[in-house]
Amino acid sequence: MSSETPTGVGGDQGPDVGEVVRFEVTEHGDGAVVVGVHGEIDTMTAPVLSERLAERIGSASLLVVDLTRVTFLGSAGLAALVEGKEKAENAGSRLRLVCGSHAVTRALEATNLMSLFDVADGVTDALRTA
Repeated sequence: MSSETPTGVGGDQGPDVGEVVRFEVTEHGDGAVVVGVHGEIDTMTAPVLSERLAERIGSASLLVVDLTRVTFLGSAGLAALVEGKEKAENAGSRLRLVCGSHAVTRALEATNLMSLFDVADGVTDALRTA
């Protein structure tokens, strides 16, 4: 398993989001990749989420986005997830969400986006139903 923090942010390029959001990427067999997201996905951090997902889409037949440790999911974060889903489909990949937190579930349900996504109860379930 490898841990990643946002790169290309902070310093002269804008505020540092490294303490607000963190990503853990784990590669599994059969082309499955799990991107664990920890923290807040808002206007400042959603572009980093988009970048992390885009980096993995080409090499993964299944991209599992584990949002169980997300404490806030704003509209920019929702847009990043929709964009990731579209990019995955265009690349012939699948994107599956693991919500797990009230903040994520509430945001997806309030915007009627829950039905747009393939949602699993947990990472193990997401990988098993691959």
